Amino acid sequence: MMDRLDYESRSPQVAVIGAGYWGINHVRNFFELNALKMVCDESTTMLDGVKARFGGVKTETDFRTALDDAEVDAVVISTPAETHYRIAALALQAGKDVLVEKPITLNLSEAKQLLALASDKNAILMVGHLLEYHPAVIRLRELIARDELGELRYIYSTRLNLGKVRREENILWSFAPHDIAIILRLLGTLPKLVSATGGAYLRPGIADVTMTNLEFSNGVRGHIFVSWLHPYKEQRLVVVGSKKMAVFDDLRTEDKLMIYDHSVEIVNGETLTRKHGGVPEVLETDEPLRRQCIQFLDSIRCRSKPLTDAESGMRVLQVLDAAEKSLSSNGSPVSL
Repeated sequence: MMDRLDYESRSPQVAVIGAGYWGINHVRNFFELNALKMVCDESTTMLDGVKARFGGVKTETDFRTALDDAEVDAVVISTPAETHYRIAALALQAGKDVLVEKPITLNLSEAKQLLALASDKNAILMVGHLLEYHPAVIRLRELIARDELGELRYIYSTRLNLGKVRREENILWSFAPHDIAIILRLLGTLPKLVSATGGAYLRPGIADVTMTNLEFSNGVRGHIFVSWLHPYKEQRLVVVGSKKMAVFDDLRTEDKLMIYDHSVEIVNGETLTRKHGGVPEVLETDEPLRRQCIQFLDSIRCRSKPLTDAESGMRVLQVLDAAEKSLSSNGSPVSL
């Protein structure tokens, strides 16, 4: 189990910018890790709730206060995606290390500028691809590295729900970064072709449903189905190998990662299917966000590259950008 950090020197001090639906989870984790210096949010109501729950934490309505505070080593940006670039750029210019929620920005050009700025300032720039820290995904990587699943053939994911509908970014940019990040991490490479189709039913020009297809040079194919216009919630990733198949269902309360020893063979022209019951993988129970927060603090202290560094965020953005171009051209494949 990963627990509270005991640093040899002063623990890095963090300001969380944005204390809303997801940001409050960052506030809780960094507070429990003795690393929370300040919380910034435009809503005084939100800040009153922070004060009541996390005693002694400084609160400000203007995030620039955190950037001017010499005791703040780093900032966590958990604001709407369209604000990520502006806030992250100002934070990097102020000499702060930065953890920005996914997606790093809403366009490739701005992401490249942030990478260049972080390099120039010798700053940590980390992206919040939370599921890469999930015990099930970590175990999947281990199984693949040990060839437990055999040669990978096919990966697909579904991330479906009813709402929350965004006004700024479409479902592709809101939901799909999680699954793109996992698939790229499991395969260790970018796809050679990306295509996407979808539909906008609630707001003109903002897709509510998309299907993204990925084709990799090693023959692996994948697809990502995301929607916020769906009757029930589903978060599932299926990995099909030549030896075994794996299913990661994040909505299950237990046995989130199941391994199936299924196979299909052609014998004398006949198809033989062999099925066995799924076997659950025993996983650690660490909260993925806690793992991510600890990784950020360790990277600040040791000046080391985090797992979900800016370069990995850029790779996810490259796929998103290609998918968006394909979506805009009625599904025409885009080459990477």
